[in-house]
Amino acid sequence: MSASEIERTRVPRRRDAQERRHRLIVAAQREFAARGVDASLERIAREADVAIGTLYRHFPTRLDLLLAALEPRVREFLDGSEKALQIDDPWGAFVSYLENLFRVQAGDRGFNDFLSRRFPGSEETERIHDEMCRQIDDVLTRAQKAGAVRADITLADIVNLIWSNGRMIDATSTTAPNAWRRQLFLMLDAYRAEAAHAIPEPPMSEKQLYDAMVHLSTAD
Repeated sequence: MSASEIERTRVPRRRDAQERRHRLIVAAQREFAARGVDASLERIAREADVAIGTLYRHFPTRLDLLLAALEPRVREFLDGSEKALQIDDPWGAFVSYLENLFRVQAGDRGFNDFLSRRFPGSEETERIHDEMCRQIDDVLTRAQKAGAVRADITLADIVNLIWSNGRMIDATSTTAPNAWRRQLFLMLDAYRAEAAHAIPEPPMSEKQLYDAMVHLSTAD
């Protein structure tokens, strides 16, 4: 068989492999969005009409598949966040940032789970989470310096808000899908500088926060 004939046989195989990979990502997006990051990989393979071995050839780990499936959601979130950071009014930027975060969180249970957890050993997930934390710190610090947000709010408090909102989304997604907006704006009133009262419990340290997020990713 000539080199050109060999190449002609390879092209359809590559196309078939690309098509199977695409079907896996689409199926994973549906399943992760509906069932969270612990969705069954076997079910995803069935939905994509491929064998489970094919799934693992394309995505050796669950995290590899999750990152591929969530890529559009992560991009949507980061793009919306950058727009919020460009708002001149510090309080408006703070509100817009959190509203964008909660909106994307509410639209995808997999992204909801991803926001709440840390995945040690994965450079890509650490990079994404570090970028999110940088954005939160930027918008929060600017609002605090402007006197709009109480000075004792920390990154850990915002992550606590993300966690509580995630549980609320799980409970209300089919019965009251916009209930998260009421909860967000109730909490925003508590974050205003003029509403500040002394808090009896200090915020979590950075290590405590990181360890708690790792625990969520490893808990059964």
